[in-house]
Amino acid sequence: MTPANAARKKQKRSLFRRAVAILTRVFVVTLLVSALGVLSLRYLNPPVSMVMLADDGRQQASWVPISDIPWYVQMAVIASEDQRFADHAGFDTRELKNAIDAARSGKRLRGASTLSQQAAKNLFLWHGRSLLRKGLEAALTLEMELLWPKARILEVYLNIAEFGPSVYGIEAGAEHHFGVSVAQLSLRQAALLASVLPAPKSYRAEPPDPHVLERAQWIERQIQQLGAERYLLELHNNPAP
Repeated sequence: MTPANAARKKQKRSLFRRAVAILTRVFVVTLLVSALGVLSLRYLNPPVSMVMLADDGRQQASWVPISDIPWYVQMAVIASEDQRFADHAGFDTRELKNAIDAARSGKRLRGASTLSQQAAKNLFLWHGRSLLRKGLEAALTLEMELLWPKARILEVYLNIAEFGPSVYGIEAGAEHHFGVSVAQLSLRQAALLASVLPAPKSYRAEPPDPHVLERAQWIERQIQQLGAERYLLELHNNPAP
């Protein structure tokens, strides 16, 4: 190898190391800024989510603290969307495996997102499907699980989830579908509201179609099988990270 070639090779290695160092610093700074933002929302209620910002016709009621949301409303959403919420660290590997197995066998594609993942993507990210978005969703989910107690994740989810076309938050959902506040919902109404979560733009809680009504009845049974209010006692008594 000539001295000139050796010098060029050395220069390339130096440039590569410098680029890696810069990218590493950018990644670390981005991660720290993101973590600080997530940590601040452990104590501050977000006035709006990214999904809401993209919806000009949104209906959004005032924030409802988790302590003012009846236990069976909380349980209906957990039973509907993420029954292992209290046990996983943000990702339900068992449900993910079930979804992959179902897809391989030719069955209808099913979702495997946890409440934590849904809260992260609705709060911080945009609509769409891409590797970048999934990567950011995973990172934000981990940060939320590390920096927030489970009860806070549930509280944020309940206040930003879509419960009807452009209807965001459990209070707005209760008012829109039943004309009452969340504190006045019955168990059946809570189950009906939770039933629309997989497809809030298509399903109606009132009047419910046969599919929504059947799902609501299933949710009521699942609430009891999960332990009803006892499930939440462990969740809310879980010490903060």
